Amino acid sequence: METVMLGNQGQLVLPETIRAIHQWVEGTNFFIWDTGNEIVLKPVSPFPVSQLEPPNTPSIYQGAPLTLEDMEKAIDIEAGKRK
Repeated sequence: METVMLGNQGQLVLPETIRAIHQWVEGTNFFIWDTGNEIVLKPVSPFPVSQLEPPNTPSIYQGAPLTLEDMEKAIDIEAGKRK
């Protein structure tokens, strides 16, 4: 267990070994909350964790396969809506 000291501006410096283990770099954002007996820091994840389906999962789409031209047309239509 390592100890840290609270700086004059309320800053804590996390030990380098802990930062390296968790791959936390300068600018990493954290959630912080007080549980009553301890302070908890949890890094903010910019995206929710994804769950990938197994490769043998059947496709949900049941229609005829689309051509590349059909897909490009659909992309152009959606892109035009967002301009």
